[in-house]
Amino acid sequence: MSTAYTVVIPARYASSRLPGKPLQDIAGKPMIRHVWEKACRSDAQRVVVATDDSRIQDACMGFGAEVLLTRAEHESGTDRLAEVAAKLGLADDAIVVNVQGDEPLIPPAVINQVAHNLASHSEAAIATLAEPLTDPQALFNPNVVKVLCDINGLALTFSRAPLPWARDEFARDKAALPLGVPYRRHIGIYAYRAGFLADFVKWGPCWLESTECLEQLRALWNGVRIHVADAVEAPPPGVDTSDDLERVRKLLGV
Repeated sequence: MSTAYTVVIPARYASSRLPGKPLQDIAGKPMIRHVWEKACRSDAQRVVVATDDSRIQDACMGFGAEVLLTRAEHESGTDRLAEVAAKLGLADDAIVVNVQGDEPLIPPAVINQVAHNLASHSEAAIATLAEPLTDPQALFNPNVVKVLCDINGLALTFSRAPLPWARDEFARDKAALPLGVPYRRHIGIYAYRAGFLADFVKWGPCWLESTECLEQLRALWNGVRIHVADAVEAPPPGVDTSDDLERVRKLLGV
């Protein structure tokens, strides 16, 4: 049985590493259109682009997307989602999936998966995804976010540091991962209950979130449960830099 949900795609024009990122051309289309088209292939009842820039708004309206112009001062994509949920008048129990505007290769199957997982776990206000981590270099890379869960698939914590720390094994050797430790990389797609989004904004950042630069830690800090499952299909990396952009262009035959 399918799950009723709305996709919101936050898309900011400003980017320190790749200005105007959502409008960068990939195979004759702006990147934001590729993301929107993937989201439209999911089971979402509604797909909305949320942007703070009229240039992105105009581009999205040009290819037929529903788009909302939001405030520019939001500190995170989740804050922007909260504004959109309020503007759309979504019920507190409505499910909203945040699909990042810089993931033109995201599989529609994982969008459906994260929405369905949240609908199936009433104890959680957020659902997200992960994948097994088998590369020692990735484990020690702070740009790769690690997640640790309990026996019920609920997140204990997220960190940019190696998690968990294998004390004895790493004292001997950091070139190989210890056997029997299920290291997992967090995949940054989220499903939320709309009522939670309003609470998230009211709470404001906590010191742990600010220290790690991981906004999902604000939810854990305030006692919110986050469901985590391994993705049915691991999304390729998104576009953060010009090198990433060229990689995606080659994958799409440009």
